[in-house]
Amino acid sequence: MKKVLILEDEVSIRSFVVINLKRAGYDTIEAGTGAEALERLKENPDIGVAILDIMLPDIDGFEVCRSIRATNKSIGIIMLTARTQEMDKVTGLMTGADDYVTKPFSPAELTARIDALYRRIGGDGGQDAELLSHGPFVLNTRNRTLEKNGVRIRLTQVEYAIMKLFMHNPGRALSREEILTTVWGRDYDGELKIVDVNIRRLRLKIEDDTANPVYITTDWGYGYKWGI
Repeated sequence: MKKVLILEDEVSIRSFVVINLKRAGYDTIEAGTGAEALERLKENPDIGVAILDIMLPDIDGFEVCRSIRATNKSIGIIMLTARTQEMDKVTGLMTGADDYVTKPFSPAELTARIDALYRRIGGDGGQDAELLSHGPFVLNTRNRTLEKNGVRIRLTQVEYAIMKLFMHNPGRALSREEILTTVWGRDYDGELKIVDVNIRRLRLKIEDDTANPVYITTDWGYGYKWGI
């Protein structure tokens, strides 16, 4: 059964999430503090998605996210943010989260986001696996890895999906809406800024000079383009 970690210190909210995820067929692992969440992850390395609240009694959700990403790039991470805290959304994505859900949220919305992450984690594999090469980069779709000049660059699932989209479309300007639909799914009802933040995060990993990007360039007022 697919496992989901729920880190939320408010018992009522956590119980609400757990009940609905179990109804959707997920195995849930609960934690009320950041330290407890990191311990649960060690005990359950097969957890595929983690839901992290930001406000916690010990360390905040951002620190938990950073700690997870330091050792695990493949797990899907969703941050729970307050509707009024715009900066929390950007900070969560920059620390390694794949998505965010604002409170209050519906069970259907959260389940849909988890479903989408699990589909992405499923990988490419199979007979369609290929090597995509461009300049110093090689993307291997069988093992979902990216190398630059032979050096492995560790990507999250979302970053990998964006890179795959770019390398399948070298030299073509892709709109932010197209990137959002392809990577997050047609039913995704989040905001376009999630594309911009993930592009910013990708540039930090692949560009030689993030102030003057040459691999992922901006098509102002439209979107982004891959290639030099």
